[in-house]
Amino acid sequence: MQTTEIKKYGYGKQNITEDDINAVVEVLKSPYLTCGPNVKAFEQAICDYTGAKYAVAVNSATSGLHIAMMAAGVGAGDEVITSPMTFLASANCARFCSADVKFADIEPDTANINPEEIKKHITPKTNAVVPVHFAGQSCDMQRIYKIAKEHNMYVIEDAAHAIGSDYKDTKVGCCKYSDMTVFSFHPVKTITTAEGGAVTTNDEELYKKLCAFRAHGMHKDSEMVNDWRYEMRELGYNYRMTDVQAALGISQLKRLDAFKQRRREIVDFYNKNLGLPHLIEKDFSNACFHLYPILIDDRKKFYFDSREVGLNLQVHYIPVHTQPYYQERGYKWGDYPVAENYYNHTISLPLYPDLTDDDLEEIVKRIKSII
Repeated sequence: MQTTEIKKYGYGKQNITEDDINAVVEVLKSPYLTCGPNVKAFEQAICDYTGAKYAVAVNSATSGLHIAMMAAGVGAGDEVITSPMTFLASANCARFCSADVKFADIEPDTANINPEEIKKHITPKTNAVVPVHFAGQSCDMQRIYKIAKEHNMYVIEDAAHAIGSDYKDTKVGCCKYSDMTVFSFHPVKTITTAEGGAVTTNDEELYKKLCAFRAHGMHKDSEMVNDWRYEMRELGYNYRMTDVQAALGISQLKRLDAFKQRRREIVDFYNKNLGLPHLIEKDFSNACFHLYPILIDDRKKFYFDSREVGLNLQVHYIPVHTQPYYQERGYKWGDYPVAENYYNHTISLPLYPDLTDDDLEEIVKRIKSII
């Protein structure tokens, strides 16, 4: 007897339409696959959406974090503070520049970096702080910005999760309370360029540095614009975004508000129908949620049981300071108890716009069958 395979759900998934496909095909038929007009158009669209003065598109958010560190002048002998509850790149970007990483523990109810914990790790060597907008909800940027500027530190927002989110009366990425903001456009994020990212800023000098660092450190001054000349004035990288990716980004950005609405509807559904501990949303937040983490006592059993019922879930994240690379640099389990306790219980449920109401009913039914 043939059995019917049940529908499987992952924690995230891109949404691609015919408009997206046509936008990419149009570029493939054009003279410019890279270094063309679509990158500039995408950057302008990001500025129009966030309210930032400048945007620099790059080939990944990791690249964006790296050049943001470089633009801030982070180097050997400096320290950078970030959250232990994040993807590796939030910390690694400082190490790329030979700086040391300091971690500050998180808030248990949001998994965002705790501003009071940041204060504990500031030294005369601290150059920058990288607050991570976990799951899409903004950190309390006004508090963090005040702390940072009192100590002459750069603020670089890791908004890889948070394109489309609001903080108080501002869009994440407007840089009202930061020097630079970095977005990710990986396929599991709210909008995608396949791989890609962007850095926003309101500072013209930082903008110029970001542009140079993403393109080998090359500069073309006004007298060079119409001929072959360029000057490499510092060591940069090939972190450029292609026009193919940018065209997809322009098309996706048009649906960002619709994506946000559906993601918030899914979060509301889970909140009302699961009754499981989850992160809370602060009064200052209107998040475009990237993740829906729940807290489970026996997370390991739940993880494997969920796979048996067709839910391919994920854990976000293994605390960065517990990775072997950082343990070799003196960190250990027990250093950041709030982040570690959160990690020991968290698992992320499916959250993406393609989920229908029937899908959500089915997902909740399966979860209830294994808890």
